Amino acid sequence: MPKVGLISLGCPKNLVDSEVMLGMLARQGCEITPRAEDAEILIVNTCSFIEPAKRESIDAILEMAEHKKSGSAKRLVVAGCLVERYRKQILEEIPEVDFVVGTNELESIVEACALENAGRETGAAAGPYLYHEFTPRVLSTPSFSAYLKIAEGCDHPCSFCVIPQMRGRFRSRRFESVVREAENLARRGVRELTLIGQDTTSYGEDLGLRDGLGMLLRELAKIPDLVWIRFLYCYPNRVTQQLIETVAATPKIAKYFDIPLQHASRATLKAMKRGASGTQFLEMIRNIRAAIPGAALRTSLIVGFPGETEDDFKILLDFIEAVEFDHLGVFLYSNEETCASHALDGQVPAERARRRREKLMAAQRRISARKLRRKIGQTLPLLVEGPSEETEMLWRGRLESQAPGIDGQIYINDFEGEEPQAGEFRLATITESADYDCVARLRGRPPAAPEPQKSAELLPRLVQIEPREAVAAHAVSDL
Repeated sequence: MPKVGLISLGCPKNLVDSEVMLGMLARQGCEITPRAEDAEILIVNTCSFIEPAKRESIDAILEMAEHKKSGSAKRLVVAGCLVERYRKQILEEIPEVDFVVGTNELESIVEACALENAGRETGAAAGPYLYHEFTPRVLSTPSFSAYLKIAEGCDHPCSFCVIPQMRGRFRSRRFESVVREAENLARRGVRELTLIGQDTTSYGEDLGLRDGLGMLLRELAKIPDLVWIRFLYCYPNRVTQQLIETVAATPKIAKYFDIPLQHASRATLKAMKRGASGTQFLEMIRNIRAAIPGAALRTSLIVGFPGETEDDFKILLDFIEAVEFDHLGVFLYSNEETCASHALDGQVPAERARRRREKLMAAQRRISARKLRRKIGQTLPLLVEGPSEETEMLWRGRLESQAPGIDGQIYINDFEGEEPQAGEFRLATITESADYDCVARLRGRPPAAPEPQKSAELLPRLVQIEPREAVAAHAVSDL
């Protein structure tokens, strides 16, 4: 069978799509290789949410196309969001691309990778796609941590966003399907589960479930081998008091809220078709902190949206100073041609938007450094991730307040007792702090912490290509 290499770009939701495609190919007997020069088939799963993501996707496609000239590659497949937006242009302007696979066409990946196939796209009409508990996946995350997509698509009308155009209407996975997959992942060594979807807080509404996300969280918390369960991408007006109380009352659910607010100015939020205001957001955050003292809060913001004035920006800056988020990301507005906001007047010059972003990030750096200093001397549960990539002298890990891949880390420079193992839960005493990271000394295990799964018990390890580095993965086929 042919060797396949894959590049996955964009968000964790896209990463799950990549894992599903690799799973389907692995089930057919394909070998996954980390070396682009050795692959007979190369797949680029693209992102096109904003302009920089489009450029990165196109660069990766062109980089992999060179391997059809200099390496073993005989076939180049482009998948994902870029295909949904620019299918015709990709087929016309990049002749090296042999096949395109849209976000609702993941099951056609086997057809796409057939070397004898002369077509460039599937002939079948693609309906809304949702993978399920029996869909094979090849996890590209560490063996102890996995993402679980609980829904697809989005019904919110945000004027700056192209996701509904690429992913379709919101649709939830069946409740039993999600629970079954979580159980299977836990049996295979996953201890940290991160629920994802374009809007996890709308989970179950289309299935007639009230408090669907809360119900799901409470059910997943019953799985014995799971230790941390977190959910990302909350829509602000869906963060109910009932959901807050579920997080507060359920020990396994990380005391962590990821709520992309986008802005705090009422006028800007109205133009974004988001509604609400900074005052309403403050009330929601007060409710979270009253019910869960010490809860970690993360948000993402957009600066430079059309019509954003200096007064609007000051409202936003004052807002983040008042809230003191634990984690914050700031994006420059991307004027996508298919978005409703594309036609708005008052486009903000790019340089002004960049200065605003720098001011926000400088304020957040101070806030983060101040909050992390308060942790010095505290002893907290920590998930050991493995040796540091920067130096063999350090290990790295994360607290419950740090989500995988997007937040800071804890660097371990000393430990008591046994040498750490990846996937192990230990207690850590914070000894130093910086702007976004901390240094800690490891101690014993928290009460009832599970033993980390030994490497000999892991399933066969596979890998996926990144444009400039390889990422370890392991097979979880035929769940």
